[in-house]
Order: sequence, then C-alpha cells, then structure tokens
Amino acid sequence: MNALVQFMNSWVGRIARIVLGLVLVYVGLVTLGGTLPGYVIAIVGLVPILMGIIGRCLIEFVLPKQKHA
Repeated sequence: MNALVQFMNSWVGRIARIVLGLVLVYVGLVTLGGTLPGYVIAIVGLVPILMGIIGRCLIEFVLPKQKHA
C-alpha cells in the first residue's frame, strides 16, 4: 500500500484525483442535478479535489503507520 500512497502523492496522482473529483461534481450537478443524491455526490467530489490540491492522500490517514526497522 505504501507504493499506492507514493503514487497518489505524486503529481500524476494529484492530477488524477482532481480530475476524478471534477467528474464526480459534474455527474452530481449536471447528470443528477437538483436531487439530493446529486448534491451528495457533488459534495463527495470536492474531497478528492481538495486533497489533490493539498497534495495529501486520504489513504495515508486511514492506513496504520508502518514501522521502519
């Protein structure tokens, strides 16, 4: 999992998260627009956008810390 976190914190991973977030916001507001699920999906889409801008990955907060020998 450490390799996944490293990839997601790279510039390619950050761009991928921002694009994913934009897609979720688009689907939530345009495709499902005006409905409660649409708004929820759009709000959830803001999380990967924010995390991509900040440069941190949510996975690293969820995974237990690995001890170095």
